[in-house]
Amino acid sequence: MSAALTLTGLSKSFGALRATDDVSLSVQANHCHAIIGPNGAGKSTLIGQITGEIAPDAGRIAFFGADVTGWSVPRRALAGLGRSFQITQLCADFSALDNVALAVQARQGHSWRFIRAAASDASLRGPALEALARVGLEARAQTPVIALSHGERRQLELAAALAMAPRMLVLDEPMAGMGPQESERMIEILLALRGEVTILLVEHDMDAVFALADRISVLVNGALLTTADPAAVRADPAVRAAYLGGEA
Repeated sequence: MSAALTLTGLSKSFGALRATDDVSLSVQANHCHAIIGPNGAGKSTLIGQITGEIAPDAGRIAFFGADVTGWSVPRRALAGLGRSFQITQLCADFSALDNVALAVQARQGHSWRFIRAAASDASLRGPALEALARVGLEARAQTPVIALSHGERRQLELAAALAMAPRMLVLDEPMAGMGPQESERMIEILLALRGEVTILLVEHDMDAVFALADRISVLVNGALLTTADPAAVRADPAVRAAYLGGEA
């Protein structure tokens, strides 16, 4: 199976802090690959380098075989690298439909036509409604973001990412701040996407990680401790000592 993402010798330091320490890993296409680790392990820095927000000091990032190490965030997004954030990045005064329509618009290369309402533009409305349906929010299309629950906002952010027609989704703690029912709903949505789009998942919710991941990489102090299938990670004494603890 071909690799969607390949990191080779990726390193990043902030002063004396080695945030990413010679990380090499491969994410297989149409797999869900989770990255876990304790707070301060360097997960956010690693994700920032993958998405282009942080420039690595050394190493190479390949996306479906193309060297994207020097590419900008927008260029990576247009190439099919979609992402969500720990904190939702939505236009609070816009409806759910308009937020997703903005993503469709960006994909079409018309980022400066945002003033036009999505409802009046069929080329935006159709794909936006389709993305909302994928995450179970079609009935909330006209609802302002400010009136959505936290879980619904996370679903909406995922819909916006899907509207960009990604080849890979980078999901940074999609369960953050969710209650048990909201988390279960998000897991169901992501399970439906498995095998259809490559997912790189950073998550503290171990129930979600073990339900979704085909492979898991464990990051500790900026370095990879191991990469293995979920059963092997769960059984690894070094992983339990470094991170999982009683959760294993």
